Amino acid sequence: MIISMRPHASKVEIEHVCERIREFGYKVHSIEGEERVVIGVVGVGDVTACLESLEATPGVESAVRISAPYKFVSREFKREHSTIHVSGLEVGGEEFIVMAGPCSVENEKQIMETAEGVAAAGARMLRGGAFKPRTSPYDFQGLELEGLKLLRKAKEATGLAIITEVMSDRDVEMVAEYADCMQVGARNVQNFSLLKCLGACNRPVLLKRGLSCTVKELLMSAEYIVAHGNPNVILCERGIRTFETATRNTCDIAAIPVLNELTHLPVILDPSHATGKRSLVPAISRAGVAVGADGLIVEVHPCPEKAISDGAQSLTLSDFRKMMRDLQPYIELWKEARFQAAVAMA
Repeated sequence: MIISMRPHASKVEIEHVCERIREFGYKVHSIEGEERVVIGVVGVGDVTACLESLEATPGVESAVRISAPYKFVSREFKREHSTIHVSGLEVGGEEFIVMAGPCSVENEKQIMETAEGVAAAGARMLRGGAFKPRTSPYDFQGLELEGLKLLRKAKEATGLAIITEVMSDRDVEMVAEYADCMQVGARNVQNFSLLKCLGACNRPVLLKRGLSCTVKELLMSAEYIVAHGNPNVILCERGIRTFETATRNTCDIAAIPVLNELTHLPVILDPSHATGKRSLVPAISRAGVAVGADGLIVEVHPCPEKAISDGAQSLTLSDFRKMMRDLQPYIELWKEARFQAAVAMA
């Protein structure tokens, strides 16, 4: 259910409504806007009796059911596009945010050179894996804590915010100490123990779509994080597994506008994993801007042919600089479209 309070309802009225909701056995999740408070109601109980009671409660403007199974992340719950704050940046705001860096943190020279290069080209966040989920148990698994420390050193040198993957609920606290944004990889999108733990974490979360995950399943996974207390979730389309073999995955570019219709959460695109081919990354990146993504997360390596992992889909630093230059006209159009959408929403 969604309970919309009247404009400028008093704190006493709002708390009374929340108390009535709890009396019916439901949980409360509220969003404070400039003029009114919207209260989300989830749980199991007598929906009809609760709605009728709340409609008659002082300060309530309307009380309606939410039809989507994902309550808190739906457009029904929040009409306005959410902005997620990451170390001074606003993902989902007026700036198109580009995150860039290597698949894996390999050594200090590699991560420092990459960080300095992508920062100079216009990236705002540094990506790099300290923990790596690999298909083969014999492949490089990441530098773990040492990798996290190198990411922190790169941040101190460049000012870039850090995004890195957390693979287990046991590692959440340690990764959160170093990361500005916690990434959930495609293989962990339905690791519900991890999602619940991230719900109690005070860091923003980038949630990647799974290899065989539907849009609904992605949103339900986001709901786990939000319902457990953390509203700061960014969604990522990174390609899905299909019968096609020409690319590493199939980039579901339509998922971005679909998600923008269904959820208020920001949505970004990973063109590197979506294609698996360095030559295709710039074109898919332009497509992501055109269809309304809030940003990109791109793999970049100073020497891709020597990369320990994902070298074939990693841009060189010069390729990344060129792509960022070529994206600028598209980003300017994106900004205009974002402004017009905000005006229409007002």
